[in-house]
Amino acid sequence: MSTPRVEINLNKIQKNSQYLVQKLRIKGINTIGVTKAVCGDPAIALAIIAGGVTGLADSRIENVIRMREAGIISDITMIRTPMSSQIQLIVDSCNFSYNTEISVIEALACTALKKGKIHNIVLMVEMGDLREGIMPSDLENTFKRIVQIPGINIKGIGANFACLNKAPPNQKSMSLFSNIIDKLKNKYEDNIKIISGGNSASLPWVFSNNNLNQINELRLGESILLGSDPISGNPIQGLYTDAFTLISEVIESKRKPEFIKTSSAKIISNNLKKNDQVILAIGNQDTDANSLVFPNGFTFVGATSDHLVLNTSNLKLSIGAECRMKMDYNSLMKVMNSPTVQKKYL
Repeated sequence: MSTPRVEINLNKIQKNSQYLVQKLRIKGINTIGVTKAVCGDPAIALAIIAGGVTGLADSRIENVIRMREAGIISDITMIRTPMSSQIQLIVDSCNFSYNTEISVIEALACTALKKGKIHNIVLMVEMGDLREGIMPSDLENTFKRIVQIPGINIKGIGANFACLNKAPPNQKSMSLFSNIIDKLKNKYEDNIKIISGGNSASLPWVFSNNNLNQINELRLGESILLGSDPISGNPIQGLYTDAFTLISEVIESKRKPEFIKTSSAKIISNNLKKNDQVILAIGNQDTDANSLVFPNGFTFVGATSDHLVLNTSNLKLSIGAECRMKMDYNSLMKVMNSPTVQKKYL
């Protein structure tokens, strides 16, 4: 079988999706499945949908188009603020988009009207992650301007946590978010049906609290795909953490001096400790080598663009043997983007 490849267990992805959908539904929360880490892979998207999510979300229009061309008709939300150069594509392909800029919203409205459509938007509010979001002090005035724009339908408010600054939501930040919602609801209740309270990093807060401060939607990618908490990296109870496995082939297996950062001459001339070393035919061009999880008995030495070096003290793999590795979110994103890593669906 060809290598490098990633084996994708669609059944485990579906079960992760179903488990989270059911647990969140009990708390009155809808689940949106985020497909950006897998480049909008249609087979994976369908597995997520089969788990019962309300809709899908992605940050790249190319991924959305890929899913549409595969026949996926579920609601899809553009969760990155739309680029001005992609307005028409977003109106054509996305049911919703997340927005922070009035000029972009006006362009969406103009394009939607020309096509005889109404485009749905969710306004993102800045809650401390310092990535995208309208400042809370500007939100009411922004809202007042946008509700008067024909061709646009404001469907709700969203917030982002733990992406740029890695700080997960807590009761204080969620209460502040809820207060912002309360003030707007006094005037614009019909436009605040969706209250999107973050991504997979919000799950610990949701599961440990009964008062969810009006949150009725979460956007989940990493938890569905990898079964892990984005902040701690720990497995989430009840979820599969092995839906994706990266397999690479051994191209060299030798006993070599211990790796140290010095000149080649010094390494060869000294009687240094020897290690069994293997080289895999994969590298930083294909994945984030530093974040891979290797089998027991193997330790990471380093990687270049197309070589990954491992030491092993108790096992020597022969040339052509396969090494199986687990991935985190960063390594998965690069693997799914790599045209040289084959995708095999189980």
